[in-house]
Amino acid sequence: MQFPGLLAFDTLLAAFSRRLQPVLLLLIRGWWGWSFFLTGKGKLLNLDRTAEYFAGLYLPLPALHAGLAGGVECLGGLLLLVGLCSRLASVPLIVTMLVAFATAEREALFALASDPDKFTGATPFPFLLACLVVLAFGPGRLSLDQWLARRYNPPAPVVRE
Repeated sequence: MQFPGLLAFDTLLAAFSRRLQPVLLLLIRGWWGWSFFLTGKGKLLNLDRTAEYFAGLYLPLPALHAGLAGGVECLGGLLLLVGLCSRLASVPLIVTMLVAFATAEREALFALASDPDKFTGATPFPFLLACLVVLAFGPGRLSLDQWLARRYNPPAPVVRE
C-alpha cells in the first residue's frame, strides 16, 4: 500500500530541512562557541581559583591543567564561533568535556545507564553534544571553513568532449 501524499510531504520536509541545516549549525556553533569562550576566559582570568578547584578534584598539576583547559575552551570556542578549523577545534573541546565529566561530574557520568537525566543535566553535557554535532556534521555552509573552501578550492570546470 502506497501513500503518495505522505511521500510528497516527506520530500517537502526533506527540502526544508536541507535549507535549515546551515542555520542550525550556525546557531549551535555560535551559542556554544561563545559559551566556551566565556568559560575559558573565566578560567584564565581567575587562574589561581581555577587551579585551586582543580586541586580539589585531585587533578595532577592543577595550575597547568587550569591554564590548558582555559586556553582550549577560549581558543576552541572562538574557532567554533566563526567556524574556522571547526572539526579540528571540536576534538580538544570534546576531550576537555570528557575530563570534566570524569572529574567534576563523576557521579553524573556513572549514572549514565541508571539515571540518564542526571548525565544529560550535567553542566558539560550540552557543550559535549554541541562539539559532537560539529565533529559529525561539520560547521555548515555559514562558516569561515566553507567560505575559505569555496574561495581557494573553486569547483573544477566541466569539460565537454
